[in-house]
Amino acid sequence: MKKVLSLTLALAMALSLAACGSTGGTSGNKSNGTSDPTGSGTPSTGDKVVKIGVFEPQSGDNGSGGKQEILGMQYANQETPTVEIGGETYKVELVYADNQSSNDKAPSAAQTLVSGGVSVVLGSYGSGVSIAASDVFGDAGVPAIGVTCTNPQVTAGNSHYFRICFLDPFQGTVLANFARDKFGAAKAYCLAKQGDDYSVGLCNYFMEAFGKENCVYETFPDGTSDYSSYVTNAKNSGAQVFFAPVSTEAAALIIDQAATQSLGIPMLAGDTWDSNVITKAATGKDVDINVTTFYQEGGNPEFDTGIKAWINADATNLTNNNGNDEVAAVTVMGYDAYYVALEALKAAGSTEPSAVMAALPGVQYDGVSGHIAFDDVNGDAIRDVAYVKHCNTESGTWEFVAQQGV
Repeated sequence: MKKVLSLTLALAMALSLAACGSTGGTSGNKSNGTSDPTGSGTPSTGDKVVKIGVFEPQSGDNGSGGKQEILGMQYANQETPTVEIGGETYKVELVYADNQSSNDKAPSAAQTLVSGGVSVVLGSYGSGVSIAASDVFGDAGVPAIGVTCTNPQVTAGNSHYFRICFLDPFQGTVLANFARDKFGAAKAYCLAKQGDDYSVGLCNYFMEAFGKENCVYETFPDGTSDYSSYVTNAKNSGAQVFFAPVSTEAAALIIDQAATQSLGIPMLAGDTWDSNVITKAATGKDVDINVTTFYQEGGNPEFDTGIKAWINADATNLTNNNGNDEVAAVTVMGYDAYYVALEALKAAGSTEPSAVMAALPGVQYDGVSGHIAFDDVNGDAIRDVAYVKHCNTESGTWEFVAQQGV
């Protein structure tokens, strides 16, 4: 269904563009020092340029994760800075827009990329901002590739948003099964942020799989900085696991309170907690943290060695990776998403967004995180395995536990 919609849209846009004489994804805009005043896709340097939008949070609650996701795209761009499109070589330019981790600001960030003449968009870290910006991309006919936005609503009911990660119904079920199988849990305490599509959605999918009657569920408002009452409530609830798939900023504060109050039960979370922000917060503390995610460092030693060297060679990269060279799964996913975009551009044989959108359903790519292909319904990745990791609080590192499906 999604493929049919994409092809129909491609035909309609092609006719419209022909009538208007538009140059679509190669329109003349200045970004990152590259100018194309003629609108021909050929800047003053003489190089043909194709623009890929980077729709990611670089500030706000999810700024840390967004920067790590961007690192993967930047490393891929440095590794492969050109792409063959229609028999010609194009320089790939990344065009950035900070959605500020805000659903309210996401549409304007998306419009910045559309106005910048991008052919395809990557992002975002954070399902809520992806959902909030979706109509902007759809109305403009620009395809978007979700990298780690796991909420089903990102791709449901539209023909322009695709995704390379697993979905929250799967992730929530994996976590619920892990809570029962690993810890023998019969009751769970679940905590989400009010109005946050990701944490609220993932808690709901976890509770559906675990049994809502066996869960205590609470939410906290935006701006919360004191989580002591929630940890107290979890302790008093009689739960055997504490599930809180929230932002890394909130998670670090929750971990502090869990240690201070001697929570005494395992803590579970989804992919947002797979960050060195979490390992730093947990180091030296008596907490038991377990997460599901997309990749485990060591899965591809050649890639790990290369990106570690690249991160360590640049102070800004090191800062954006939170001060060390630990390979985050979101960085790997950003890297793979860049190459999926290149495959779509090559298959399209054009920089026109409509052509790229029409080509995306048929794209397949063997990435660092595994094989990537899209289903025919919503353009979601066909993925049925998650990595489960445990935080070693002595070394401050993630340890592989299992690959788990449902």
